[in-house]
Amino acid sequence: MRITSKGQVTIPVEIREQAGLLPHTEVDFDFDGEVVRIIPAVVQTEKGRGARLVAHLRGRGDVAMSTDAIMALTRGDWVAG
Repeated sequence: MRITSKGQVTIPVEIREQAGLLPHTEVDFDFDGEVVRIIPAVVQTEKGRGARLVAHLRGRGDVAMSTDAIMALTRGDWVAG
């Protein structure tokens, strides 16, 4: 395996999967003088995409239906009345 002129290297898929390094994972590098380690970065300042979406949608619902009515509707059991 070679490092490109831009300092890039491809991490084999087996290693990425075992280490949990998914696409867009932020990583840090650790060098102890002999060995370089790639580790997932600890990102605490930014919310994940799902959390941002939930925060954006919170309080925007305008349908006055109970949870039971919504579940009946999704199951096809809805009876107008």
